[in-house]
Amino acid sequence: MKKPNTQAQNSLALSLRVPEPSGRPGDPTDFSHLKLDPAGAVERPEVSTAPFDMRDHAFRLVRVLDDDGKAVGPWNPRLDPETLRKGLKAMILTRAFDDRMHRAHRQGKTSFYMKCTGEEAIAVAQGMILNREDMGFPTYRQQGLLIARGYPLVDMMNQIYSNASDPIKGRQLPIMYSSKEYGFFTISGNLGTQVPQAVGWAMASAYKGDDKIAISWIGDGATAEGDFHNALTFAAVYRAPVILNVVNNQWAISSFMGIAGGLETTFASKAIGYGLPALRVDGNDFLAVWAATQWAEERARTNQGATVIELFTYRGAPHSTSDDPSRYRPGDEHEKWPLGDPVDRLKQHLIALGEWSDAQQEEAEKDAVEQVRAAGKESEAIGTLGQSRPSVKTMFEEVYATEDWRLVEQRREVGV
Repeated sequence: MKKPNTQAQNSLALSLRVPEPSGRPGDPTDFSHLKLDPAGAVERPEVSTAPFDMRDHAFRLVRVLDDDGKAVGPWNPRLDPETLRKGLKAMILTRAFDDRMHRAHRQGKTSFYMKCTGEEAIAVAQGMILNREDMGFPTYRQQGLLIARGYPLVDMMNQIYSNASDPIKGRQLPIMYSSKEYGFFTISGNLGTQVPQAVGWAMASAYKGDDKIAISWIGDGATAEGDFHNALTFAAVYRAPVILNVVNNQWAISSFMGIAGGLETTFASKAIGYGLPALRVDGNDFLAVWAATQWAEERARTNQGATVIELFTYRGAPHSTSDDPSRYRPGDEHEKWPLGDPVDRLKQHLIALGEWSDAQQEEAEKDAVEQVRAAGKESEAIGTLGQSRPSVKTMFEEVYATEDWRLVEQRREVGV
């Protein structure tokens, strides 16, 4: 007996769509597909606005600085020139620090490094707005948070070199800093973990009746992790006082943001399904980052809950010293990024205000290089990779309040 054909004769074969970026090596750079609102075009809702009533903000782009370096529109935070200069100098110093540490890796002085080139405005602006007592849960590209708050460059280098003065005593990979005093929670190498940690910390602060809020950063790719979605559920249900940043820098180590769903919708819009307010912000605009963070901070501090902010930017440097971006993207993409460079844009704004000059910019860059060079000499005198290391006895300390017999025996065997 002939077996019946259960499939229609004219049906189409199924196929999968694998997202592809707009360009690969050798292709011309093309950003024509991006929809970017003009500076000043997006309205600023009241902080008390219901998330449902501001859904469009998840698809628009908050911008303040226009192409002439002028601050325009309702999101202009109207910062004083001294604050702007402080922010610019912190970004310049962050970039100088990155450059030296990247060279140090090439010289064999450390095993690993990650730059934040093109993303400096994000951590610097947000680090300046929030208090040190508020807790930041960063990724490995928020070194500007520490630098903006005056954390010693020498201590950052000692951690990178894992030398005898490493403040974390050799317990973390290079660039995974930690400083409670500066509101910088220990970086986790596992993607996405900092988001539920931040929400939990914020919930604890509210439960205790404290007045401290939390802020976290996550990359576009890590939004595909379950931790991100779990955190949004808790943040919405318990109205946690936390700011949840998604830094959409277009590229993970070799896969573009479309692999994490960035072609289907914006990353900010993921907040809508959880009943959370969302803002999509020009991450290369220091003033826009400041204004959006200030809006979300006020919401958190007045018990109105969490805000999701997508910071739209571009990773100009390799993902890490282990990465070669020329193998997966056009070589001139960073130079042609339509939202420009955050350092140059803030510089031009200050010049337009008559509060800065090219000569002052050159002097600030020289001063930053000198600060980093001096810190480098001091740190390298203590030791670089393998030249010195924390005492072996630190392996047994600061874990248990009281050592049990196993630790005592192990210490005896090691002789410490």
